[in-house]
Amino acid sequence: MCEQCKGNFYITTPIYYPSAKLHIGHTYCTVATDAMARYKRLQGYHVMFLTGTDEHGQKIEDKAKEAGLTPQQFVDDIVLGQGGVLDLWKLMNISYDRFIRTTDGYHVEAIQKIFQKMYEKGDIYKGTYSGKYCKPCESFWTESQLVDGKCPDCGREVQDAQEEAYFFRLSKYAGRIQDLLENTDFLEPRSRVNEMVNNFIKPGLEDLCVSRTSFTWGVPVDFDPGHVVYVWIDALFNYMTALGYQNSAHNDLEAFWPADVHFVGKEIVRFHSIIWPAMLMSLDLPLPKKVYGHGWLLLDGGKMSKSKGNVVDPYILAERFGVDALRFFLLRSFPFGSDGNFSNELLINTINVDLANDLGNLVSRTVAMAQKYFGEHLPVEQTADGAKDGELIALASGLRDRYAEQMEKYAFQNALTEVFKVISRANKYIDENTPWVLAKSEDQKPRLARVLYNLLETVRICAGLLIPFMPGTCEEIARRLGGAAMNWDSLNTFGVLPADVAVVNGPALFPRIDMEKELAALEELSKPASTIEVEPFAQENVDFDTFCKSDFRVVKVKACVPVKKSDKLLQFTLDDGTGVDRQILSGIAKFYKPEELVGKTLAAIVNLPPPKDDGQGELRHAPQCRPHRKGRGEAESDYAGRQHSRRRKALLIRYANNHNGNRPAALMLWGGSLGIIGGGSANTFHRRDCYETSRNHDQPGDPDPS
Repeated sequence: MCEQCKGNFYITTPIYYPSAKLHIGHTYCTVATDAMARYKRLQGYHVMFLTGTDEHGQKIEDKAKEAGLTPQQFVDDIVLGQGGVLDLWKLMNISYDRFIRTTDGYHVEAIQKIFQKMYEKGDIYKGTYSGKYCKPCESFWTESQLVDGKCPDCGREVQDAQEEAYFFRLSKYAGRIQDLLENTDFLEPRSRVNEMVNNFIKPGLEDLCVSRTSFTWGVPVDFDPGHVVYVWIDALFNYMTALGYQNSAHNDLEAFWPADVHFVGKEIVRFHSIIWPAMLMSLDLPLPKKVYGHGWLLLDGGKMSKSKGNVVDPYILAERFGVDALRFFLLRSFPFGSDGNFSNELLINTINVDLANDLGNLVSRTVAMAQKYFGEHLPVEQTADGAKDGELIALASGLRDRYAEQMEKYAFQNALTEVFKVISRANKYIDENTPWVLAKSEDQKPRLARVLYNLLETVRICAGLLIPFMPGTCEEIARRLGGAAMNWDSLNTFGVLPADVAVVNGPALFPRIDMEKELAALEELSKPASTIEVEPFAQENVDFDTFCKSDFRVVKVKACVPVKKSDKLLQFTLDDGTGVDRQILSGIAKFYKPEELVGKTLAAIVNLPPPKDDGQGELRHAPQCRPHRKGRGEAESDYAGRQHSRRRKALLIRYANNHNGNRPAALMLWGGSLGIIGGGSANTFHRRDCYETSRNHDQPGDPDPS
């Protein structure tokens, strides 16, 4: 560790469950954790910021089966795929130092060792579980713990469950856990302590089911085949395995454990404040210093939930309003320890008032006036006025300490309030000192220069303290102030900028948003995508020898036009590499515009019998294509698996088994095109056999299939 470092600081988000794309609630927690990590780095700490994904469990296994994928393929798509978890954190400028997936080999190996150690100590024993189970929460409950017969955490239906399982002796540690919660500041906000003690410990802490036999997607219990480690041992120990506990992949345990703080949503406070410390006690390991359970973002008064479908897409908001604006809004608008009601109106209003009117206006006006009245540099000769300057200078000089006091309590909203008090005072200072009046008199130019210097220095201090919240914006502000210093030590000193500071103008940092127009646009974007009618699959089987007679060719679309008197058919002119153009008709006119298809690359069977026009603009045995939608036709097809290259994504071959004949079929996708293949009789095409792939497969560097 360098001499300048103040020490180590280890902070974590929960590891998110990739059963579907992440929403604004996940973004809220991660942005808050990122802001704290950036704040500590700004102070001079050596920070380890961990986030990741919790990828095992019954819900993942079930969802993967519904999608026709293996569980690993399913989570890979959500974590690594386009618009997935890693893409979202990159978009949101999340500065994590390490990303863990519970499917990582080193973690799996470590969990098996941890389970074995707890078993050998006698804190894990074998029994039979019988009770209620909430699949969305992956939680077991007794009848008495249910609320109106439903899961007390999420309010959804539970199901009966009975199976052989291993149990962790959680009850053994009830007294020590109660003392930890009641007599230390281990869990915050304090309101969470009473909830944990009164609702879970005092009624009698029951032993915890820690293995399952009813599904297979999990870490295998290596000494008892058929059992997989249940979610919470697997998930909670990520905070240590990511540092190298029970594995050789990393070597940071001594430097960073125990964690300084785990940020978690209040719905998983029970697991982090009761189960997690009990497991650490079992292994005689140090406890984390703090668990902080933040509130929920509510939508229409209810918790956002992937399974409920009432979620807000952070991609849409970040792309429309800017990443820094969204980051700022999340931490400015809601007290971190309490619930907050999300609305697009509140988001737009916050951007317009705080960012456009206050911060943006202050920066733009100050820099513009400095350039207008003095050109490239302020003059060194300046005249101070203690009576007029004193209040602003005092507020700005003391801001860092007031801000830090709130940040240390994870009161992000209050820290930002302190910053914007100074910004508001600076805007008022402009009106009080009327630079445009001072500029009219040459004798007042030294006074004008000092007024503008005070404003620029105030902007510097405020921007420096906003770095954890809006890193990109603050970097731009520093550039406009001539590369101003914004290190921690400089932020409690007024007068760091050189007297002849050079400023650079630029466009508005946050243009004002037309509320009415933007709400209308967001409403349009939130409408569900139109569904496509899907005809039943053909039931006719084709034997493999017949299938092998199909002559597949990679072809390029040279021309595509509608067929007269038909609302379904398109006529393709194709280059199949023979030097002679080939024509094919396909019934996809309802789904694609002809001009969209020109230049695309197809994989087609070229030795089918010529189709016959029935005189009504319809073809008998014509190739049929439809855009594929996940989950369609799953009753007809049991998809065994999919292999694909994540890097190139140029060619994908998918094998399917038909229940009626167990016959293989294949689908070929070429970069940026449609794939066409026979799936019924030798001259019949299914809707599942044509996929529009330009979005996912037109990647730079893809090989040209022609």
